[in-house]
Amino acid sequence: MKVHLVDGTYELFRQNFGRSGREDSRENAATIGVLASTLSLIADGATHVGVASDHVIESFRNDLWPGYKTSEGMPPELLRQLPVFEDALTAMGVTVWAMVEYEADDALGVAAAVADADERVEQVLIVTPDKDLGQCVRDDRVVQFDRRKREIIDEAGVVTKFGVGPASIPDYLGLVGDTADGFPGLAGWGAKSASAVLARYGKLEHIPLQAGQWDVPGLRGAEKLATTLRENLELAVLFRHIATVVSDPALIDVGTVDSWRWTGPTAEFADVARRLEAPELIDRATRLAAKI
Repeated sequence: MKVHLVDGTYELFRQNFGRSGREDSRENAATIGVLASTLSLIADGATHVGVASDHVIESFRNDLWPGYKTSEGMPPELLRQLPVFEDALTAMGVTVWAMVEYEADDALGVAAAVADADERVEQVLIVTPDKDLGQCVRDDRVVQFDRRKREIIDEAGVVTKFGVGPASIPDYLGLVGDTADGFPGLAGWGAKSASAVLARYGKLEHIPLQAGQWDVPGLRGAEKLATTLRENLELAVLFRHIATVVSDPALIDVGTVDSWRWTGPTAEFADVARRLEAPELIDRATRLAAKI
């Protein structure tokens, strides 16, 4: 079997700002788009599906860094729909992990670890292009799936994209920062310098503190980079911690792989779909369930 783990928050944004979302005048158009998109995933052969969402945008990471992302500035129509699309997916029979203390990425990381440990699972597809989830990729067994580009990103793909393997992605983000998540990284460290240094040393702690000890041919500005890292190593380690996706099942209960199997919509789904002004989804979900 293959397991599909969907970044629901990303999907809600994608549906809202995509062409179909802009053309759909219904109040919960983004939610309807997520439901339809999830049914398309099932129609394409997905059998075990879990969707993670940020029930609230803030998480434990806001206590670690004051500038970390919040719900401030988020479109109100999307904030309003967060619980709506979670409840609608649940009514459609899909497993939903609505995160409060942790983030959707963390639920995906834990679910990927649970699925990876299950010998019956052939492949785990983390359905998001989010670079943070690159750290969860393992060989071609745990991969990312960018549905918009129809692209599979395996471990070799992570290296091609970032210049480092999955295990070094948190360290990479600790150096370059992540503007989308609200932490800046270290001044002067960019994608090229971070990937070049981490390709050689792997982890922050393994990077020599003196540029004269670096074995990174062709790297420009090594002395300045080393000074910045030496003076701000604790900050880089903090940013790495912020960028590290939780993967311990003891911290987040995502259930078992068997519990993620889609067996069809619940009895409540018809009423939910009608309230959303999307009755067309009722027949579509019912027909898919009949093929199971």
